[in-house]
Amino acid sequence: MENQALSIMKPQLERIESYPQVAEKLDQHIRETEGQIGRLDSLLEGLGESNSTIKDMALSLGGTMAAMGHTVAGDEILKNSFANFAFENFEIAAYNSLLVIADLAGETRAEGPLRQNLSEEEGMARWLQANLAGVTRQFAELKSVGEEAKV
Repeated sequence: MENQALSIMKPQLERIESYPQVAEKLDQHIRETEGQIGRLDSLLEGLGESNSTIKDMALSLGGTMAAMGHTVAGDEILKNSFANFAFENFEIAAYNSLLVIADLAGETRAEGPLRQNLSEEEGMARWLQANLAGVTRQFAELKSVGEEAKV
């Protein structure tokens, strides 16, 4: 899931021109996501497990394709914002579920890292929700004056 998130966010970040506040937040969340992957890898290693390379590759490819699909849209920044908000909420649900599973399994050492990841995802979701109106206004303003509302 986190590798898929990276494959969605990194192409978006490379294309952003007119929305520096979005670029800054995406860059920050990419770094958070890389930390989340490290925490998850450590948890899996501690359990004697590993991530599924094939599943990671498939999800990353899917994420890349989803991110690239929006590039042809004239309102790419809006479509990316909607998709990012939806994906953050997907991740929030997944971490809440993982916390229950860890509790049921008695894996108390998993709680801290999972809660940290959850907190970061909740923070990103809050930021996206709080900033959607501003991004939409900026998009509309750029379009209304005939400027290309580049991502």
